[in-house]
Amino acid sequence: MNEEKDLKKQIVIAEDDPVSRRLLEVLLTRAGYQVSVAANGTEALELLDQVDAPRLAVLDWMMPGLEGLQVCRKIRERKDRPYTYILLLSARVQKEDLLLGLESGADDYLTKPFDAQELRARLHVGQRILQLQDRLMEKGAELLFRATHDSLTGISNRGMVLDTLRREHSRQVRGAGSFGIILLDIDHFKNVNDTYGHQCGDAVLQEVARIMTASVRAYDTVGRYGGEEFLIVVPSTDAASVFGLSERIRHTIAAKPIATGSGEISITVSLGLAVSSGTAPLDPEAMLGTADEALYRAKEGGRNRSEMGVCEVAPSPAIAEVAPVKAGSE
Repeated sequence: MNEEKDLKKQIVIAEDDPVSRRLLEVLLTRAGYQVSVAANGTEALELLDQVDAPRLAVLDWMMPGLEGLQVCRKIRERKDRPYTYILLLSARVQKEDLLLGLESGADDYLTKPFDAQELRARLHVGQRILQLQDRLMEKGAELLFRATHDSLTGISNRGMVLDTLRREHSRQVRGAGSFGIILLDIDHFKNVNDTYGHQCGDAVLQEVARIMTASVRAYDTVGRYGGEEFLIVVPSTDAASVFGLSERIRHTIAAKPIATGSGEISITVSLGLAVSSGTAPLDPEAMLGTADEALYRAKEGGRNRSEMGVCEVAPSPAIAEVAPVKAGSE
């Protein structure tokens, strides 16, 4: 937050007249601003294009190189940078000039010769606007996170992880390759809630989510599918790699009891896997069905195991069966 405030106290001034430029620099420095000076519009744009550039700018309308209006337009073309508050200075007083300046992207307009106190007041308004905008953006990001993430575990929620699955399927359709999913269910989770209480159950869910997140690659997606079930989308991988990831997660969870408010609780998980490849492509619904069937077999086989799903699509030159791979129960 301190860095944000510092950026809002930095300012670029662009004025081609040396005397006016020096007066502006002294005035704003005394007002507590960190001033970067440009003698023309080209230099001003270079300063405002830098990483962590000032968020405030005072631009003269008429300058060599790029005029103030041109700098405004170029700054407003940027969509991937924080907003810059621009105050335009000009000796023009016609209403048409004011409208042209604002339409070009300036936030405010001050005619020359300007009053020093008025300039400071308008820049103060600019700082307040930037602060309010940043708060709105932070709030928007927070709302987006809440809408796409599970409130208990902090991982992707059902809607988000299913969207990821659909996007990965679309990517495969465009470029072939293969990817997989893992459907994980905590064994006998109802007994945990009934025996230790829902707070301990929540602690178990959080720790399982943490272990999964720590086990996957940065571009894999871990999501809460529902209740005690989790879904992992694993891009650019084959059956052997998906199975290896599944087993690492399973072993890690089973290896150490989970600390809760009611003591340590030992748990295991069952996992159903599905892979969509160039020779056996599956749409998202088929992948989920295949993984769910494999998860059922893992539970029927004694739990605490990984089962690779079998593609139910009839073999053809384009679609072949995915061979099942099993891990014995422990």
